[in-house]
Amino acid sequence: MARPTRVSRALSQNFLTDRATVDHLARLAVPQPGKTSLLLEVGAGKGALTAALAPRCQELRAYEIDPRLLPGLRARFARTPQVRVVHGDFLAASPPRTPFSVAGNVPFSRTADIVDWCLRAPHLTDATLLTQLEYARKRAGDYGSWTLLTVRSWPRHEWRLVGRVDRSRFSPRPRVDAGIVRIERRRSPLLDRAGYASWCRLVELGFSGVGGSLHASLRGAYPRRQVDAAFRAAGLDRQALVGEVAPAQWLRLHARLEQDAAS
Repeated sequence: MARPTRVSRALSQNFLTDRATVDHLARLAVPQPGKTSLLLEVGAGKGALTAALAPRCQELRAYEIDPRLLPGLRARFARTPQVRVVHGDFLAASPPRTPFSVAGNVPFSRTADIVDWCLRAPHLTDATLLTQLEYARKRAGDYGSWTLLTVRSWPRHEWRLVGRVDRSRFSPRPRVDAGIVRIERRRSPLLDRAGYASWCRLVELGFSGVGGSLHASLRGAYPRRQVDAAFRAAGLDRQALVGEVAPAQWLRLHARLEQDAAS
């Protein structure tokens, strides 16, 4: 009898073992079976999620970096024509040139790099990722605060926390619970290319910390009267901390500052 594969701590491997959780994650990743033409799975592992995703999409590329897991994966899906097991680092893959989705129980230690890859992929439609719960909550604004990455990408991508997974559902059991974060590219961006460029400048200035508050940071680039007017339009107190400003308020700030600049 073959020996079980030892977990690689270097690869941050925590296999999802609860069938109900696997099925739930697959439904979140592909809400309408058959509608997703191409899906890329990050870290197929032993194939639990792969098996749940396969019937729901037309083509599934399952990436796995650990060569020890490949024989089992390829044997398991040898008769599943829509599944192609790919040996390699997902982060080294070139994004497809046609619309595609991403899903996976991602290595916690590589979450930030995987999310960055997804945000930079021009044809990504959505990504459903099982991450550390704290990461998912921070990015989705679940703590009542927002991060630079979320706000900067908001005009093009919507972030949502769509589930929580207890650490007991994994083997080996990680030290923390997990969260399911879903990133969806907006069909119609909230800003055009020029507007998005000025948005990024504004958000990065706001998060720079210069001056000690968002209001003070913005006054380094805009006249005080314009910043005051923008804060009133966004319904913000001048003492508001940058992390407390929701994306909708940032949009009102940006719109008012752009309006004043154009007048």
